[in-house]
Amino acid sequence: MKALIFILTLIVLTTSCRNSDNFEKADYIETAEFSKLNFPFSQAVQYGNIIYVSGQVGDLEETGELVKGGIIPETNQTMKNIQKVLEQNGSSMDKIIKCTCMLDDISEWGLMSAEYIKFFPNHKPARSAFATRGLALGARVEIECMAYVK
Repeated sequence: MKALIFILTLIVLTTSCRNSDNFEKADYIETAEFSKLNFPFSQAVQYGNIIYVSGQVGDLEETGELVKGGIIPETNQTMKNIQKVLEQNGSSMDKIIKCTCMLDDISEWGLMSAEYIKFFPNHKPARSAFATRGLALGARVEIECMAYVK
């Protein structure tokens, strides 16, 4: 009897894995303005109910230039850029589950964190942070995230 149950379970699993309808389709997200920039990545990708937002820096949409003033205003604008992508796609800052923060100078971690945390009044998502060199546009910080939708 156990052998029969095992064989039937195997048949069901094999059949369901072969059926492509059981797999979600990824949606590659780009606004018309973003597409014109011809970057080698999407603004975000949604797979199932998770949206993966590409790394954002503190640039202004109108000019494409970084905000002035260093790590604090850059972090603020970076988070606003993330917020905009999420809200345009049915999510929000409160639905972020993981962020990765890349800093040009790890000694600015505390300043970045103090501004970053303002965007999470209800809970703090999981987070990693590390130092790197050569962020886009000469940015001090770049942040990517994952959030759920709906």
